[in-house]
Parts: sequence; C-alpha cells; structure tokens
Amino acid sequence: MNVPADPISRFISLLDQAKALPRDQLPEPTAFGLATASSEGAPSLRIVLLKGVDERGFVFYTNLQSRKGRELAQNRRVALCFHWAQLEMQVRVEGAAEAVTDGEADAYFASRDRGSQVGAWASTQSATLAERRDLEARVAEYERRFEGRPVPRPPHWSGFRVPPERIEFWKNRASRLHDRHVYTRRADGWRVTMLYP
Repeated sequence: MNVPADPISRFISLLDQAKALPRDQLPEPTAFGLATASSEGAPSLRIVLLKGVDERGFVFYTNLQSRKGRELAQNRRVALCFHWAQLEMQVRVEGAAEAVTDGEADAYFASRDRGSQVGAWASTQSATLAERRDLEARVAEYERRFEGRPVPRPPHWSGFRVPPERIEFWKNRASRLHDRHVYTRRADGWRVTMLYP
C-alpha cells in the first residue's frame, strides 16, 4: 500500500488544492460538517469553518453558549467531515475537542472583521429570537458601546482544537469502488489501513 505516512501533511495538501480552486467552483474550501452529541448521546450536526490545522489538530471557533458549545462542555467527542466534490475527496476526522488557549482565541478574534466581532457580542447564539429587529437592535447597542475603540473578545466566545485519533481519506472511484485509507493514532505514530468501499 503506497500512501503518505503522515495524514496531517496529506490533509493540508488537499486543503491547499481546494483553496486553489476558483471561488465560483468552491466558495468556502474550509467548510466542514461538525458533529457533536449531548451527554445522552443525541447527535447534532452543522457546518463550521476550519481556522487552523497542524500536527496538534483541527481548530474552529464558536460562541460557548451555543448548542455546540454547550454540547462540547458535556461531551468532548466530535466528528468532522470535509467534502470537496470538485476533488472527489472526503476526509473524516474523529477525536476529543480541547479548548484553545486564551492567547490563541484573542489573536484569532482580533483578526476578524469588526462586524463579526460586534456580532459575537450581539448574538446570544442558538437562543430563541422573536424578531430580526431584536438582533439588529443588539448590534446597534454594541456598535455604540465599542465606538472608537477595539472590540475585545467576549468571555463567552473561544475556540476548540481537535487532536485527531482517526482520519479517513475517501477518494471517489468508478463503479463505487472507492479508495478508503484510515489512519489511527498509536503511541508510536500513525497506523494506516485500507477499507473496502
């Protein structure tokens, strides 16, 4: 079996290929499905954006009071799924999410556009919203509050890193005879196996 030994390098290479595609073909190459579960095991799934990846894991950010934030506080086990139809590739990642450092969260928050920074304060993410104008009023309130100065990171907003325990690379092939390579983390590195399609 002649496959790359390092799944993180392999993933980054694929991500670079996805980012090189024209935006009209792939508007958001960093989008992925994030599955979390409650303490009772009830799953939920949504699309979020990858904000960093290296040998330590896959990073995303969120409102800690959102549904995903609450579920992550109860159950750190998550699954990620990247699908780049244009590359005929899918990558699945499994692991236990860990909080990023305050310094990492501060640095990423400072890099966001001001509207997104204000929105992080204004939105009580996942809570019931009676009318759109209520959100717009909260946005206006926080724009006034931070007028003329930098917007600090809210205490209820941070990020998570998912150190991967299992990564599967799926490549589309004719007749549904796909290639599937699974990397499983071991104490001495990665073990690679192939799966039937």
